[in-house]
This record gives sequence, structure tokens and C-alpha cells, in this order.
Amino acid sequence: MAKYLISFPSAAMKVSADEWEAVGRDAHAVIRQAKEAGVYVFGGGIDEAVPPVLVSADGSVAQGGYPWAPPLNGGFTVLELPSSQEAIAWAARIARACRCDQELRVFGFDPES
Repeated sequence: MAKYLISFPSAAMKVSADEWEAVGRDAHAVIRQAKEAGVYVFGGGIDEAVPPVLVSADGSVAQGGYPWAPPLNGGFTVLELPSSQEAIAWAARIARACRCDQELRVFGFDPES
């Protein structure tokens, strides 16, 4: 079993104001289905009202993330699934619910994690 990251940046979600309630209902339904199927690990959205900080090895803190990297925002779900085909199927369900394409990535296996 591998863990898969299914995510989208905030800008990908182009939903009209009258659709937000349906999107929330549909997205929560897919998450409930993933939990019932026993494949849900965790998920959520990046709180864009809280700016990132960059923490160095010595513990010093600087405002903002990596200056050269694009901002990290949007929503994500992590599922544990037996195959990439099942991950694609779940990503499609989430894409339908959220009304936007989803990026799919697999976490590398680390026996210490």
C-alpha cells in the first residue's frame, strides 16, 4: 500500500458563488466515502490567512517561505491505496466534487516514517 497526495492549487478552483454549497457538500461526501472505505489518511486546505515562516536548522525563523518557490496553497487529501489505478479513480472522484483537476503524487516509502 502506498500513500498518495491528491491536491490542487487555489487558483484551479473556479467556482461560482452559487456553486460553493454544492461543492462543499460533494467534497465532504467523497471524504466520508474514503473514510468508510478505510483509505483516508488526512486532508485539508492550506490556511492562506496565515503566512508561512521559514525555520532554519539553528531554529531561527524568517517570514515567508522559500523566496524562489511558488506559493503553496489550495487543498489536499492523502489516501493510502493499493495501486495507482485506484489512486487515479479517487482523484477523479475528488476532481468531480471540487470542480477542478487534481494533481496526483505518490509518497516514497520510508520504513522509518
